[in-house]
Amino acid sequence: MPTQFPSAPIVAEPAPLRLDEGGTVRIGSSRITLDLVIEQYENGMTPERMVQAYDTLQLADAYAAIAYYLRHREEVRAYLTRREHAAAAFQSQIEANRTIPSREELLERRALREANNAARQ
Repeated sequence: MPTQFPSAPIVAEPAPLRLDEGGTVRIGSSRITLDLVIEQYENGMTPERMVQAYDTLQLADAYAAIAYYLRHREEVRAYLTRREHAAAAFQSQIEANRTIPSREELLERRALREANNAARQ
């Protein structure tokens, strides 16, 4: 005879995922991103170890985020790919706007730093 639960309600809880103001999916009430949890999971880290490493992450939330990923792998992969492309575009923009100091500017900075260090001694 199968075991029955004594009128215990079984309620499905939504995944503890939230979209922050910047469009990043975060886990529960923590600042931990879905990206990080999935990366760590795929590298072999257990949810228990994640909770030890990231003290704001709740164990149930880590398991729920991984379960969501396993059930919605294609959607999560598409989200992660979009995030990677956005990060690469942002990195390219930063590098394009970065100015490389001339040799003279670097020598001036060095001389100033050395003068400041000498003045402290």
